[in-house]
Amino acid sequence: MAARLSIQCDWNETLREADGQAWISCHKIGQPSIHGELKSLGTNSDNIPEITASEGFVVNETTRRSLVASYPEENVSSKFISPTFTLSAVHNKCVSSIDISSGGALGVSAGADGKLLIWESINGNIRRELKGHLGEVNCCQFFPSGLVVLSGSSDMQLRIWSVEDGSCPVTLKGHKGGITDTAIVEKGRNVVSCSRDGSAKLWDCGQTTCLGTMVQCHCPINGCDVSVANNSVNLGSPQHSPSEREIGTDGKLLLVAREDNTLQGIGLQSRQSIFEMTASAAFNCCAVLSSTHVIGGTQDGSIYILDIRNTSEPFKIIQRSKSPVLQLKRHHNGFVASTGDGSCYYMNPENNFTVEYTGSDFDAVYDFAIHEDTGTLLTACRDAAIRRYSMES
Repeated sequence: MAARLSIQCDWNETLREADGQAWISCHKIGQPSIHGELKSLGTNSDNIPEITASEGFVVNETTRRSLVASYPEENVSSKFISPTFTLSAVHNKCVSSIDISSGGALGVSAGADGKLLIWESINGNIRRELKGHLGEVNCCQFFPSGLVVLSGSSDMQLRIWSVEDGSCPVTLKGHKGGITDTAIVEKGRNVVSCSRDGSAKLWDCGQTTCLGTMVQCHCPINGCDVSVANNSVNLGSPQHSPSEREIGTDGKLLLVAREDNTLQGIGLQSRQSIFEMTASAAFNCCAVLSSTHVIGGTQDGSIYILDIRNTSEPFKIIQRSKSPVLQLKRHHNGFVASTGDGSCYYMNPENNFTVEYTGSDFDAVYDFAIHEDTGTLLTACRDAAIRRYSMES
């Protein structure tokens, strides 16, 4: 197993102080951790700290919000980025789901305080609360237009909301268990939901009807994603002509993360199972990385990368710790992951280069949102904070 580095959550604050100190550690599963100390020698003319390290750690580079450190003995290096700011007043209990609008100006989030909120991403000022769900909201996301929000709740309902006035013109009912995740097909005339009832369903938003059950299994489905599959992948053929209300399902793969340790791919239009891969623990989340590769994260901290053109065995398995992987999303040539021990990081699986987004003091990061155009990352944390990062700091 590869080694990884971790750092004190408030390192960027403490190392700006005169003689400020922060801890840094190197971890490898099954081996004792190595702990060192970072010490500030003051700031230079650009107000950037000059830092030394102990116990074999090396500080390679520092900026106002980032630090690159390495531990040469284990051949491991990471870039640590601190938040540009933290929003602490949006929710008063843990934040479970988050998204950012296509324009980047608005955020939507759901929390254990029972609130589903739309707010300004630059300062956290709340625009409106979306009221109507009868249970805790488990997932929320903007439609591509940025003008509409989709949410799923433990009340077994999906709701579609207007960002402009907070109204809810559409409620989708049909699941027999709480909604765990959603995916939007192209511009959003159709959406997919998955549930604790073991099903994933395709919905027609305009007519508020279920177009079909994509998969029905004997265990909860914890996460889903939809994307285009490579032309070389056989997605099957539908047994019946698709409804004219199905828009953009042809050539799409539905990926689901199941509680029974299975990562499954289904042809969205054909409803046929394309592959199933079994892991060592329950899959909590999944994402499509490209037209040929998918990824799933498990309860025991493993991340499985699978080439859907050859599913006989995983393309790669990554395990940095035994803490549950809670969310995964594609970013650039790799992925961003968040975990139960408070880690949120970007990794390029080709070279194992990692960027760690710091700030959580071992509180789980349940979800995050990426705005690719501006390089903005928002995280949803158990400590009730929403942290904003510049991903390329």
